[in-house]
Formats: sequence, structure tokens, C-alpha cells
Amino acid sequence: MKKKKVIVLFVIIVIIGVFLATAGIKPYLEKNLDQLANSTISDVDLSRIEDGVYVGSYKVFPVAAEVKVTVNNHIITGIELVKHNNGQGAPAEIIPDKVVEAQTLEVDIVSGATYSSKVILKAIEDALNNANK
Repeated sequence: MKKKKVIVLFVIIVIIGVFLATAGIKPYLEKNLDQLANSTISDVDLSRIEDGVYVGSYKVFPVAAEVKVTVNNHIITGIELVKHNNGQGAPAEIIPDKVVEAQTLEVDIVSGATYSSKVILKAIEDALNNANK
């Protein structure tokens, strides 16, 4: 009987702990995602970018991306999505192809993968801005 009480008490403590942890993370997560949703993507002047491969990354919990952007003759010739922690944002992984095709960061985000789309675009922006340093 005593063992049952200990197990029940342990389960109750775990449930309370999970509830408190979730309650603490939710405002932080919402703040990060709201900030990301309201962020802007600045297009980069490709005429100022020298040939090379440039690495960029961007992270807003819980989404992160790392890219390698290849530029040749002031044209983006390829974008490798090295890392993408995405939750449900996998459909956004077409963003690099859209950027290469359009030669601009001003591409439509993927519906249903808004946060991942923006994080990938911000990583590409970071890579191209690193090229100007």
C-alpha cells in the first residue's frame, strides 16, 4: 500500500512538473515566433558579391537553419541547406531553389511553413551579408 502511494505521488509530481515547464516555455516560444513573423528580409545587391561560397545561419527557437550560398559572376548558382531544424516546416526546404531561380530573397514564403521559410531566408541573407565583410 505504501509503495502505491509513493508511485501515485511521483506521477503527480511529474505531471505538475511537465505543466509548469510547458507554461514557462510557451510565452518564450510565442515571443520568438512573433518576432520572427514580424522580421523583414532585406534583399542583397548581388553586383557587390564576389565569387565564392558563403556560409550563413539563423536561429529562432525552435527553428534553425544553416546554408552555403555559392556565387559566381554575381549570380547565386546554388544554395545548400546544410541544416534545418524545423518541426513541421520541412516544406520550406524549397526556398533555396526559389531564391536561386529568382536571384532575389524576395520570394514567397511557403504556406504552412512560414517560420521555417523566414529562418531559411534569414540564413541566406546572413550568408550574403557575410560576403560583403
